Amino acid sequence: MQFPGVEEMPHFEKTSFRLKKKIFATLDQKNLKATVKLSLKEQDLFCLIDKSKVYPVPNKWGKQGWTNVEINELEEEILTDLLTTAFNQLASK
Repeated sequence: MQFPGVEEMPHFEKTSFRLKKKIFATLDQKNLKATVKLSLKEQDLFCLIDKSKVYPVPNKWGKQGWTNVEINELEEEILTDLLTTAFNQLASK
């Protein structure tokens, strides 16, 4: 992560990326899946790319903006946009 102030830490079987101790993204390297925290509006927009590649986490977490991303299925530019959006949402608070 090249965002200022970001820390990489374990989070269960995943790697989490945090700003001021708050998680904005996790990486499940084994399953090639990331999870990012977006606003519900941003989640809706990114899911329009392809709902089989970018989709809300099932259950209440998805209704809070947590979004799964199939990282091996998307272009690097889209992945960068997803991470930047998640980071900026947290950084602006």
